[in-house]
Amino acid sequence: MTPQELRALCLSFNAAVEEFPFNPETSVFKVLGKLFALTNLDARPLSVNLKCDPEDAVRLRAEHPGLIVPGYHMNKRHWNTVTVAGGLPDRLVRELVEDSYDLVVAGLPRAERLRLDRP
Repeated sequence: MTPQELRALCLSFNAAVEEFPFNPETSVFKVLGKLFALTNLDARPLSVNLKCDPEDAVRLRAEHPGLIVPGYHMNKRHWNTVTVAGGLPDRLVRELVEDSYDLVVAGLPRAERLRLDRP
């Protein structure tokens, strides 16, 4: 997956936006003000921090050592750093980004979740 494909994927979700609150190099993808992905699209190798269910996070780290690790500068129980260009299948990366978005949306207040469902 290329940096452009990762960016397009993150922005493909309903109400997703890209912001740069830390510096011009760090893309922060949010839904209704809540972070679901964080990356430096120019970094090599390309990696992204994604929210993850704690049990799945541990399992994924064991299944993909070195490619999925505890979230860099994040709560390591709930976040993984995923090396996108390290040999993981694009399909898995897409699923992990989607899962991160879904977990963040699930944590939003009901009124905001309902607002996302409207066309």
